[in-house]
Amino acid sequence: MNGAVLIALPDPCLVVLVGAAGSGKSTFAVRHFPTELVLSSDAYRGVVSGDPADQRATRAAFAALHRDLDGRLRAGRSAVVDATNVTARARRTLLRRSAAAGIPAIAIVLDLPGRLVLARNASRGPAAVPEDAVRRQLADLRRSLPVASLQAEGFARVVRLSDPAEVDAFRVA
Repeated sequence: MNGAVLIALPDPCLVVLVGAAGSGKSTFAVRHFPTELVLSSDAYRGVVSGDPADQRATRAAFAALHRDLDGRLRAGRSAVVDATNVTARARRTLLRRSAAAGIPAIAIVLDLPGRLVLARNASRGPAAVPEDAVRRQLADLRRSLPVASLQAEGFARVVRLSDPAEVDAFRVA
């Protein structure tokens, strides 16, 4: 890919990041969106349990994330959900919320090579997600593709990034 790829997002909108643990969703969110827009499942786990990697806190973390998301969308404000979102079920919950608020949802899919995702996740040390869980997430992501399937779920736009160079060249306006 040559040069930057620029995507203009509607304002307001819901951006749903989609990708396995280790695909770079949090780095992508920090690079492209103001901090106040990003609702991170890891950050909510940290608030709930004191440990962003504590999977036992997932239910309470997502309850809080969804509550805050609803508030933002009802107020007509944009939001970015930084979670794996690799299953239709997880995305459906977010799509219902954006539809209820009349705000378009945009999916940005980080579909990077599995071995790269596994290596990045392993490099997290104690914060790494178990490899078998990441492999399941990668398989769930594969079932979610092609892009037409995600559009059929109700996303107004789907952007699929499948190469680290594409991710690096990507820009949001």
